[in-house]
Amino acid sequence: MDGVDQLAPERKKAQFDVDEMKIVWAGSRHAFQVSDRIARLVASDPAFRKDNRAMLSRKELFKNTLRKAAYAWKRIIELRLSEEEASMLRSSVDEPAFTDLHWGMFVPAIKGQGTDEQHQKWLPLAYKMEIIGCYAQTELGHGSNVQGLETTATFDPQTDEFVIHSPTLTSSKWWPGGLGKASTHAVVYARLITDGQDHGVNGFIVQLRSLEDHSPHPGITIGDIGMKFGNGAYNTMDNGVLRFEHVRIPRNQMLMRVSQVTREGKYVQSNVPRQLLYGTMVYVRQTIVADASCALSRAVCIATRYSAVRRQFGSKNGGPETQVIDYKTQQNRLFPLLASAYAFRFVGEWLKWLYTDVTQRLQANDFSTLPEAHACTAGLKSLTTTATADGIEECRKLCGGHGYLCSSGLPELFAVYVPACTYEGDNIVLLLQVARFLMKTVSQLGYGNMPVGTTTYMGRAEQLMQCHCGVQKAEDWLNPSAILEAFEARAIRMSVACAQNLSKFTNQEEGFAELAADLVEAAVAHCQLIVVSKFIEKLQQDIPGKGVKPILEILCHIYALHLVHKHLGDFVSTGCITAKQASLANEQLRSLYSQVFTCVK
Repeated sequence: MDGVDQLAPERKKAQFDVDEMKIVWAGSRHAFQVSDRIARLVASDPAFRKDNRAMLSRKELFKNTLRKAAYAWKRIIELRLSEEEASMLRSSVDEPAFTDLHWGMFVPAIKGQGTDEQHQKWLPLAYKMEIIGCYAQTELGHGSNVQGLETTATFDPQTDEFVIHSPTLTSSKWWPGGLGKASTHAVVYARLITDGQDHGVNGFIVQLRSLEDHSPHPGITIGDIGMKFGNGAYNTMDNGVLRFEHVRIPRNQMLMRVSQVTREGKYVQSNVPRQLLYGTMVYVRQTIVADASCALSRAVCIATRYSAVRRQFGSKNGGPETQVIDYKTQQNRLFPLLASAYAFRFVGEWLKWLYTDVTQRLQANDFSTLPEAHACTAGLKSLTTTATADGIEECRKLCGGHGYLCSSGLPELFAVYVPACTYEGDNIVLLLQVARFLMKTVSQLGYGNMPVGTTTYMGRAEQLMQCHCGVQKAEDWLNPSAILEAFEARAIRMSVACAQNLSKFTNQEEGFAELAADLVEAAVAHCQLIVVSKFIEKLQQDIPGKGVKPILEILCHIYALHLVHKHLGDFVSTGCITAKQASLANEQLRSLYSQVFTCVK
């Protein structure tokens, strides 16, 4: 049996029924087909069952995860799955595991930061899983502030080694997934010190446990940090704590793509630009955005089906009660989440293109779009994960008391997903990074520096600061240009207002701290504009599937107009729209809900 197509005996299972919902993903047909085959393979194999997960003890959970991970690797080898198919299989198992960090962080870190020689030594071992790696960056005392990390890596020229040490309690590595029980190696981030001089944070490949008996190496204190939020959920992951007591590693285990330490102990920069490291970051964040769409889609599917089946009140003459989905309040809460799932899907697809574009530019030493790409991916990671975590919780409430049961799938889905608001950058910290970029962009508008990429609209600042929304009747809100202009005007006006307020402070950092809340809101406005514009761009492409495009257009309008309603204060206070136009937007939104309701019914 060479492939998934020859396996997959059909079994009845819960899946997104595209015929019932009358909506299909408008992404790549090939990717959808591959994903569907892999999902069927996993669903039809009893070894991957998960219905009892919420009732298992922590020890049983982790043993179950080890078994599934080993079995999944066995099937990947037996079926000779491609890298894409193997990744989809691990995702379809639907269980946080140490392998997530091995493939998602450890391997990319070595690929992105290691030299060709380090690739040749370490990647074959990692690809064959002869070693299991994790990503040890976060410490007990510092997470988002990477430059504040305290772990040290001091070079000893007499032995040609680095000495890795945890000088304080707060320097303990804390949270890395896979660290607690499974990992044999880690990419450890520590302060590089040579001849008494601190050169900042760098990555080092460190062996943690013996490949013979899995015992910790001398000088290493390692363990699991304990239970996390929720039943089952992220407790399948062995998040760990790690301390070093003067642990020695060879000099060639420093990741040396962009900087090296010579045999004599001299710190030198390579001819490889440090900016190349940003490629890995863009890759990780675009993956997180894509995951947001998947998680929200699952929650919305559960809530939609429940809303269609559940009946409550409204019985006439002994007849059936009213379906919950008939209630306008249910539609008002549910359908914007459905629209958001598609919006995040399409912006995630665009981020894949952005990653390819950034990679090609970096290889050609073109760093012109890098600051914009960094801000864009940071903002979208924050926006989509926050909205998805909130959306999953809203779906739980949409299912009433039944949504609180573990058997609904929603409590565990929420508990598994909500850490995404913190890992790979705290969401508020990321928005403040976006805000700094926006303030810099605004400050350069009068000096001939034309904004690029997702900030191109800022080049029309003078026009957008003065324009007036032309909407006169509810149907005018279906015009994509009217929607885009409103979102662009809101974004630029909020950014300009923040820049003007910042200019009143003699100390810019004090001003930034004082205006942080306003700056976050400006960053959110910019990021929401990106998502809306990419949804509209998607609809301008050739979309396969009869009747799909009109439904996606409805969802696009729902996503945009719901944001107008939700952030009405921004749109009206900045003069982007009038109170009358806001009322027309709500009128059109109610009409769009009715159209989606007809499709779902």
